[in-house]
Amino acid sequence: MKRTLPLLALLLALLASPARGAERLVLMLDWFPNVDHVPIYVALESGMFAEAGISLEVQSPTESADPLKLAASGNVDLALSYQPQIIIAAAEGIPLKAAGRLVGSPLTTLLFIRGRGIESPSDLKGKTIGYTVPGMMDHLTEAFAAINGIDEYTTVNVGFSILQSLASGTVDAVMGPFKNYEPVSLEMEGFDPGYFEIERWGIPVYDELVFVTGASAYETKKDALVRFMDTIEKAIAFTAERPEEALALYFKAVPDAPKDMERAAFERTLPFFGPDTLLDPARWRTFAAFALRHGMIQKEVNTDEIVVAR
Repeated sequence: MKRTLPLLALLLALLASPARGAERLVLMLDWFPNVDHVPIYVALESGMFAEAGISLEVQSPTESADPLKLAASGNVDLALSYQPQIIIAAAEGIPLKAAGRLVGSPLTTLLFIRGRGIESPSDLKGKTIGYTVPGMMDHLTEAFAAINGIDEYTTVNVGFSILQSLASGTVDAVMGPFKNYEPVSLEMEGFDPGYFEIERWGIPVYDELVFVTGASAYETKKDALVRFMDTIEKAIAFTAERPEEALALYFKAVPDAPKDMERAAFERTLPFFGPDTLLDPARWRTFAAFALRHGMIQKEVNTDEIVVAR
């Protein structure tokens, strides 16, 4: 008995630890865990990452601007960010690589509550507009306002407090909420949400959720990052083909998730995943030119140096 206890403890420790030879990667989400991230949790809970030789740790940010900063500095291996934010950071000289996409079309809206005097963008004149991600959504707000002739407005950083700020009337609208998520939350609280899809009001189509890594991490962990993206692509396909199973795996990984609300949001999210993880260089060049033209960036960005070809 004295000999078997240490052996049993060793076996238990091995079972609890990452697979031998697996490469550890740390991913920081763009926000708290939600159904936008279902394919990530599908890959985790189904064992896809383990099969690919990856031990993945998922973290949530404290501040909305943290993911990109921590990826660029190498404090995390990967982060979920947004194409406009990556281009803005690149213009500031931050060395980044965009490895692939999770959501390949804009989800971002300018969200408001109906019945409070907003029906068209011109009604935002004189209003207070909140924004979520500093260094990105404030710039998108300025571009949206310029394109749509809104010449008088005030901006406020609301961070993660989107619904509270809108419901209380602290702000009249918020730039940054996703059309598949925050409107559902407002509806469940008894509000009637409205929103402007920014790509319908002059903002070019872009990749909404993008996996980004620091340039140095890309060089040192390139093989693992390629395996990571291949695994995400498999998980996206699984999610499209077996959505109920995918959502169940997500709820298993995130047991405290508000299930009724996220189930409703997931139905709206399904059409936007993928359909693959590949980035379109032409789309990135188009947005970079738009950003320069509207003052979102102060110098030209060569997006071909950012986008990873696969």
